Amino acid sequence: VQLVESGGGLVQPGGSLRLSCAASGFTFRYYVMSWYRQAPGKARELVARITIDGGRAIYADSVKGRFTISRDNAKNTVSLQMNSLKPEDTAVYYCNRDEYWGQGTQVTVSS
Repeated sequence: VQLVESGGGLVQPGGSLRLSCAASGFTFRYYVMSWYRQAPGKARELVARITIDGGRAIYADSVKGRFTISRDNAKNTVSLQMNSLKPEDTAVYYCNRDEYWGQGTQVTVSS
């Protein structure tokens, strides 16, 4: 199993970023996929999770209405569209499937 995130970076408050996770080594369409984040000095937390067909998703209360998770089962990718970013969204973002994690991508929201 390999999960490779991309798309992080530095963005101003109110800006947007789109994270992507390329999955390989397993049958992607059979698995629920998630995005987590970990800010400095804090525990890793669930940001969003999407069902195998992409029909349903759940979000952390802190990102509801601003973030959207999606997946493309033909391309074995899961994405996280992040809008109206806030400084408190600054964290390393991780793609997740069960006990498997990507290496993470840094998102920094700062003016």
